[in-house]
Amino acid sequence: MVHKKAGALAVLAALLMSGSAYAQQRVVTWNADYDPIPLAATEALIADFEAANPEIDVQLTNFDHEGYKNAIRNFLTADPPDLANWYAANRMRPFVEAGLFADISDVWANNGLNEALASSVLSSTIDGKQYAIPYTYYQWGIYYNRDAYAAAGVEPPAADATVDWATFLANCEKFKAAGIDCVTTGSVAKWPVAGIFDYLSLRTNGYQFHADLAAGKISWTSPEARAVFAEFAKLQPFVTENHAAIDWQDAAAIFTQGKAAHYVMGNFAVGVFKEGGMTNDNLGFMVFPEITPGVARAEEAPTDTVHLTSGAKNPEDAKLLLAYIASAEAQSKWNAAVGQLPTNAGSTVDAADPFLSEGFAALSTATGGIAQFWDRDADAEYASIGMDGFQQFLVQPEELEAILERLEQARLRLFPQ
Repeated sequence: MVHKKAGALAVLAALLMSGSAYAQQRVVTWNADYDPIPLAATEALIADFEAANPEIDVQLTNFDHEGYKNAIRNFLTADPPDLANWYAANRMRPFVEAGLFADISDVWANNGLNEALASSVLSSTIDGKQYAIPYTYYQWGIYYNRDAYAAAGVEPPAADATVDWATFLANCEKFKAAGIDCVTTGSVAKWPVAGIFDYLSLRTNGYQFHADLAAGKISWTSPEARAVFAEFAKLQPFVTENHAAIDWQDAAAIFTQGKAAHYVMGNFAVGVFKEGGMTNDNLGFMVFPEITPGVARAEEAPTDTVHLTSGAKNPEDAKLLLAYIASAEAQSKWNAAVGQLPTNAGSTVDAADPFLSEGFAALSTATGGIAQFWDRDADAEYASIGMDGFQQFLVQPEELEAILERLEQARLRLFPQ
C-alpha cells in the first residue's frame, strides 16, 4: 500500500493516518521520498516481499523530496514510522547521535551482510554499529575519450588495468603538448571540483581521512591535508582553464568533442556523453589512479539507505523487510528498474551496459570503503566553504596558504575544539 504526501502538510497527514495504520496486527510503515521511477520499483519490491510474507502489510508513505527533508526530524520525533529513507555515512550521523535511528547490527550479522555489503560497511557504521541498509548507489570515476587518446598518440588504459598516478600525469603532459586538456570540469556549481578533491584525498590518505576531514576532525593545515593539495597542484595545470566560467554540461561538450581526454564525473553523465555523440567504442571508464601505495582503494558512490527508527512499533517485521531490501535478488531487480547499481556484491547488473558493469565491479571490490561525496559527507555550511576553497585553488594555486587559513578558521568556528 502506498500513500503519497507532499508539501508542508505531509507530517500532519502522516500522523493522522497513523492511528488507523495499526488496526491490522502486522503492519510495517515506511516513509520515503521517491521520484516516479524508483517509486514504481519500490512498489514492486514491496509486492514481492508481501507475496513471500502474506501476514505482513507494508504501508509506504511517499513524500516529495523537499517535503521529506523538512519533515523527517519532526516525524522521527513525534510519531515515527518503522522505516525511513535517508543517506549513509555522515548524513545519517545526526539522527544516530540523536537516538532516532536504531542499531541494526543484528540484521547485518544474521544475514551475512558484512560480506555481501562489504564495500558499504564503513559508510553504514558509526562507533562500531550498523545503522543503515544501503540498497543503491552510483559510481564516480574517470571517463576518458579514446579519440583524444588517439589524437595525442597516447595508449589508452588496458581493460581492467589500473593506471598509476605518475603515468597519468605523464600522459597529461602529452595531451597538453597535443593541445588537448587532460582533465575537464565545469565548476560554476563547484560540486564537480569537490569530486576531484575527494578522489585526491581518498587516494592520498584513505577513506577515514576523508570522513574525518568532512566531519571537522582534521586541521586543514595538517601535513595530511597539505599532502592532498600537493597532489592537486600536480593536476591543476592540466585542467580546462576556464572551468570556473562553465557548468558541468559545458565541460561534457568539451569532453565529447575530444578537446579533453578525461572527465572526473558520476555515472549519471554517461547519457549526456552519448547525447553528445559518444558511443561505447570511444567512451571508456577507469578508476581514479592510486597515489599513495598501500592505501586501500575507496570509491566515491553516493548511497541511498533505509533505516529502522528507534520508535518503530513493529521492529521485528521491519527487520525482515530490511533483510529483504539488502538481498541480492531484491537489489538486482530494483536497480535494474532504476538504472543504478546494487550494493550487494552478489547482485547482477546489465552485462550489455559496460559502464554499469565496470562501475559495479569497481564498487564491489572497493575494500577501502565507499565515500558519499563531499557535500553529503560534510554538513551544508562546511561543505559550501570547502567547495569554495577547492574551486579557488584550481584557479589560484598560489593562494594555498590563504585558502587553508580560511578553511581552518571555518572548521574551528563550526566545530569548536
